[in-house]
Amino acid sequence: MTSSGPSGQQAPEQQPAQEQPPPAPTAVERANRMSAANMIRSLAPLVLICLLVVGWIAFRQSGTDPVRTVDPGSSVQFAASRADYELEAPAGLPDGYRPTSARTDAGEAAEGAPVTLEIGYLTPSDEYAGFLTTDDPRADELTAVLDDATEDGTVDLGGRTWTRLTSERGETVLTLEDGEVTTVVTGSADDDELETVAGSVAPVVVR
Repeated sequence: MTSSGPSGQQAPEQQPAQEQPPPAPTAVERANRMSAANMIRSLAPLVLICLLVVGWIAFRQSGTDPVRTVDPGSSVQFAASRADYELEAPAGLPDGYRPTSARTDAGEAAEGAPVTLEIGYLTPSDEYAGFLTTDDPRADELTAVLDDATEDGTVDLGGRTWTRLTSERGETVLTLEDGEVTTVVTGSADDDELETVAGSVAPVVVR
């Protein structure tokens, strides 16, 4: 039942108070939510993806040798077949000497013209040893090594006496002359590795 006032009218029923919406977060509260921990959690997926990519690349490259070797056999045989002299080249080098380049100008030489052969090696110490033989005393490859080089004695290798020089770049140069043919071994490798290459030089059997 409802009570009546002095005038006999019924009093209006009380309406329940409506709930007020929570106040919007302040700028300080929003900043606090972006804490270091929240930032780390949000970046974690990206970091994980980056680690997976790096790991996959490392896995793919782990067994890959960056050194690209070549087979100098075809260049050696071609030069030997076209040269007017008994061409010689390194043979039977120990493991660790890897040929990385080979070139000859025999394909451009007319019959009876000089022939030059070059082979580059990566040595066991990851240095360079270059072999050159030619019957052209004016070959650019030859003069580039011998010009301004100073003689520094001799060394017996493979039963023959090689002349030792020091190039303008300070690298050891081993040279062997046989008539009009000059053979050179030089590079950034140390003397022992250069002498190993020079000592392996032998006549090429044309097949």
